[in-house]
Formats: sequence, structure tokens, C-alpha cells
Amino acid sequence: MQYRLLGKLLLFAALALAALAVRAENAQDFGDYVVHYNALTTDMIPPEVARQYGIKRSKSRAMLNIVVLKKIMGTGTEPMTARVTASATNLTGQKKRIDLRLIREAHAIYYIGEFGISNQETLDFDIEVTPEGSKQPLHVRFRHEFFTN
Repeated sequence: MQYRLLGKLLLFAALALAALAVRAENAQDFGDYVVHYNALTTDMIPPEVARQYGIKRSKSRAMLNIVVLKKIMGTGTEPMTARVTASATNLTGQKKRIDLRLIREAHAIYYIGEFGISNQETLDFDIEVTPEGSKQPLHVRFRHEFFTN
């Protein structure tokens, strides 16, 4: 049972990363590092994954997912730990702080944070990533509109 759940989690993570790779605007290249990001409603997360990580599945809740990869010459990339902070501001200027938590799986490291949303709410995300061993923060900004109906 535990291995089957882990397999489903890894499949979900792989699908999420594949979806990020398809949409170039969901990754930002900083030279030595690449930051992948995604925001989605939590009802899109498989029930077993949501239970495993204590995520409430709902159309009125969203999750921010961030992955930090370090480029390794000749071998591709490897996941990195980092100090990651995030907030989102709606079009009326209301700011939401997003508390992120570190998730480690086999060969993956990512940061997730949940927050409430409204139908057709547009959020401007502001993410600051400082990879472990680096002093220079990396800034990612993107806009996403959520549909809950």
C-alpha cells in the first residue's frame, strides 16, 4: 500500500513537472538555476495525494507549487533546497501571504502553499527564492486567474 501511494505521488509530481515543462512561462531560467512554478485549484489534486499531504481539496482553494533546480554541467539539473517566500495580490490590491512548506520525495524537492480563492480571481504572485549556498535571491512574478464554478 505504501509503495503504491508513493508511486502515485511520484506520478503526480512527474505529471506536474511535465505540465510545467510544456508551458515555458511556468519556468524562469536564472543561469545556474531554473525555478518552475504552478498554481492550481486543489480539487485537481488526486484524493490520495491530498490526504497524504493534508491538503483540503476544494474549488475555492488553490495551491502554489515551486521547484528549484540547479543546472549541473553535462548531467542536466538536480533539485535544490532554498529559502522560498511567496505572496499574491489581487486586482484590488489585497495581499495574501502564502505559507510554503518543503516536500521531499525520492529525487524531488518542492515547496507547496495553500490559500483561498474566489471565482475569476486574478492574482499576481511574487516569489523570492534563495537557493541553498547562494546569497542572491531570485525573483519570480506571474499572474494567474482562477475559475471555481
